[in-house]
Amino acid sequence: MNGARLTPKGYSNEIENKLHLYKKKGYRIPGRNLLRTEEQIAGIRASAQINTALLDYLSENIREGMSTAEIDHMVYAFTTDHEAIPAPFLYEGYPKSVCVSINDVVCHGIPNTRTFLKSGDIVNVDVSTIYKGYFSDASRMYMIGEVSPEYRRLVEITKECRDIGVKMAQPWTRLGDVGAAIQEHAEKNGYSVVRDLCGHGCGVKFHEEPDVEHFGKRNTGMLIVPGMTFTIEPMINMGSYEVVFDEDDGWTVYTEDGQPSAQWESQILITEDGNEILTE
Repeated sequence: MNGARLTPKGYSNEIENKLHLYKKKGYRIPGRNLLRTEEQIAGIRASAQINTALLDYLSENIREGMSTAEIDHMVYAFTTDHEAIPAPFLYEGYPKSVCVSINDVVCHGIPNTRTFLKSGDIVNVDVSTIYKGYFSDASRMYMIGEVSPEYRRLVEITKECRDIGVKMAQPWTRLGDVGAAIQEHAEKNGYSVVRDLCGHGCGVKFHEEPDVEHFGKRNTGMLIVPGMTFTIEPMINMGSYEVVFDEDDGWTVYTEDGQPSAQWESQILITEDGNEILTE
């Protein structure tokens, strides 16, 4: 996609005029603080490059028999070697540098020395990076050893859901269009979309507005405007969309019915011509 054409304030007079017109029509528009300046975009891109390189590194090294603690160590070492900081570490008390979620863990799986990757597992690794004060975020699925056709299909359809969401996130459309398109594709293939967790603004902070839901109705939700940066990260379940939160560790989220879940995440920048994928 083409790069953003933005003024130092983060939005052009043309964008400002459009925002005024949409607001008069009753649309929910983003705050000006969510429209990135050229300096902020450069910083977010630099963070995103490290984040993507980290996922590439993990793709080359993740393997059967590895503990989730080993993945955490690789993430911490790679990130700090690049003069960056793992954003999850101590975020609201989270104890590790990465989230590793296996099979029926929807998200926020905490790495430990007791859990090992086994043949047949599907694993989401969610990494987030702070570089010179700017934030990036992405996750990928990994299939370990001999994965069943059913699990493999879930992973593939979930990736398609992410890609459809990215394609739908166009300037001057609405976030409900993104969620609706993802939900339609997931349900058409016999899956459900998690409702209790969502994507989010990311760039100047780790989590900021807007919430990016992966279900919903078209022509609803916040207006998507050039200069916004946010994640699209659908969590797709093989069974029910209902989830449960681990009361003991306060973080891990499981499918309520024990069926597997998958997730792919990208962070994007909305431009005047479309969008730019920052992480994937």
